[in-house]
Amino acid sequence: MKDVIIKAVYLVIGIIALTGLINSPTALILGFLFTLIFKNPFKAYNHKVINYLLKISVIGLGFGMFIKETIETSKEGFVLTVYSIILTISLGFFLTKLLKTDLKLGHLIASGTAICGGSAIAAISPVIKANGKNISIALGVVFLLNSVALFLFPVVGHLFHLTQEQFGLWCAVAIHDTSSVVGAAVGYGDEALRIATTVKLSRTLWVIPLSIFSMFIFKTKGEKIRIPYFIILFIIAIILNSYHIVPEAATNIIVVIAKRLLILTLFLVGSVISIEDIKSTGLKPLVLALSLWLFISIFSLIYIIF
Repeated sequence: MKDVIIKAVYLVIGIIALTGLINSPTALILGFLFTLIFKNPFKAYNHKVINYLLKISVIGLGFGMFIKETIETSKEGFVLTVYSIILTISLGFFLTKLLKTDLKLGHLIASGTAICGGSAIAAISPVIKANGKNISIALGVVFLLNSVALFLFPVVGHLFHLTQEQFGLWCAVAIHDTSSVVGAAVGYGDEALRIATTVKLSRTLWVIPLSIFSMFIFKTKGEKIRIPYFIILFIIAIILNSYHIVPEAATNIIVVIAKRLLILTLFLVGSVISIEDIKSTGLKPLVLALSLWLFISIFSLIYIIF
């Protein structure tokens, strides 16, 4: 009976998230608190559901964008993207050796920080033949820092009086996962959300050259490189919206649904973070991840402002 009640409460909170009655940070906190008090009754399924919901949400957001603006935004973020990825991966190698951390674990953390968090870790791990423990630790620290970023970035953005354009670009570069990037930007403004989503997804494509680079570094052969195909659907959505193929009334509804699905996704993300996982991560991976995150956050913020 107790299990049924716990599951029912979990589902009710999820439904509340879908209604739009709570914002992104609140959804994340509710998820974390729920797991802290009751334990997640659907943890075995959450990661898959998060993955699918995030992709659907991002594709839906494409129906609120236009080709010309998207191309211009991608161009603006290109140089900063290249600098930040190269510097973060290089610093990751240096700090991994300095801290005497497992090389594959260090590379997964650096890849997740440099490109797109859990998605990059999932793409790179089979390429370098990382074991399950390293993958879990890398995902754990990335999820933890994502949660912090969701609350911290809007505060810093307002503190430095960042424009929506500046904030959207900063989120896309300095926050790991797409879910947290969009979650942080959605409350800052529609322009910030558009820029953050566009730059982050164009950044995600860098997982392909990074996978090839990783093959050479770790001398692995015959492993398949995962291409983020949902980005193609995101681009198709932008094209459909740009040429008004789908009625405006329909695209507006799709965008609203996408934003609400994203809030639900953040509730699910919060519910997979546990104190036990944080403790089991250990100090060195956390120090490595935090150092890289602080570097990319400060570097990109200075670059954007000046």
